[in-house]
Amino acid sequence: MATDKLTIEICVEGTDGLVAAQKGGADRVELCASLIEGGLTPSFGVVHEALRLSHIPFHVIVRPRGGDFLYSKAEFAAMLADVTALRELGVAGIVIGCLTEKGDIDEARTTALVEAARPMSVTCHRAFDMTRDYRAAVEALVRCGVDRVLTSGQRDTAVQGMDILKDTVQLAAGRLVIMACGELDANNIAAVRAGTGVTEMHFAAPKTAKSPMAFRNPHVGMGGDNLEREYELTQTDSAAVARTIAAARD
Repeated sequence: MATDKLTIEICVEGTDGLVAAQKGGADRVELCASLIEGGLTPSFGVVHEALRLSHIPFHVIVRPRGGDFLYSKAEFAAMLADVTALRELGVAGIVIGCLTEKGDIDEARTTALVEAARPMSVTCHRAFDMTRDYRAAVEALVRCGVDRVLTSGQRDTAVQGMDILKDTVQLAAGRLVIMACGELDANNIAAVRAGTGVTEMHFAAPKTAKSPMAFRNPHVGMGGDNLEREYELTQTDSAAVARTIAAARD
């Protein structure tokens, strides 16, 4: 039985996901919209409702669009405005990531976001995994004052990235929390924890449910050619959350 402290964060889409993650035993939630794009900033109505419903901390992703992490001046201004608004609402933390065109952490922008966020906790998301040198990125994030980084070890999955995850933990040396992610589930989470030494882990536990809509117009699609997909809901599976957390802590 592992006895050292482990924090489990669940990535969710919207308030229903937050409630399901709480039910499954999560320690913390990352609150997003549009997980199909890797997570975008949720609406402030969603954040207000999350504050009403939550009894665990949640961190809100500040990401204005999908795609890369090289933002225009207008996009970055919007990110700063979102951070300020989230701080004023009393949210526990934010999740950010800005890169330069050469694939380094954008230290000027990251520092500005950290300063705007305080006293909120600040996590750098998997923009870290898109940097050209993860060792240099660790040092840059420490200089910027970021609290933690979410990473799969610069690979598609945490299992594939275990060696880099372990090295990243050692490089951080307690200056930065390393939070492992990347297709973690009940079958692999304990091995990743044991093999890397991380103290925080992050995963989503999605399931697909059919929409209760009885009427479906076959002639109109809202977002592509796959009309059936528009009548499927992505939900957080609280039972899968509980199973994976139990496996991590066994």
